[in-house]
Amino acid sequence: MLIIPIKDGENIDRALKRYKRKFDKTGTVRQLRARQAFIKPSVKNRIKIQKAAYIQNMKDGLES
Repeated sequence: MLIIPIKDGENIDRALKRYKRKFDKTGTVRQLRARQAFIKPSVKNRIKIQKAAYIQNMKDGLES
């Protein structure tokens, strides 16, 4: 459960913004979406390798 202490005189919009930011950091929505569909381990590994290759390509492009 998320607890957001509200300071005296704090705007409700600002407190709501802090709540949304904290909620995003917990990754609850991402986890729920990931659980909706099963992804085979081989597909997960393939995506992981593709992501690593993409990042490596980006780093190589910055060096030259």
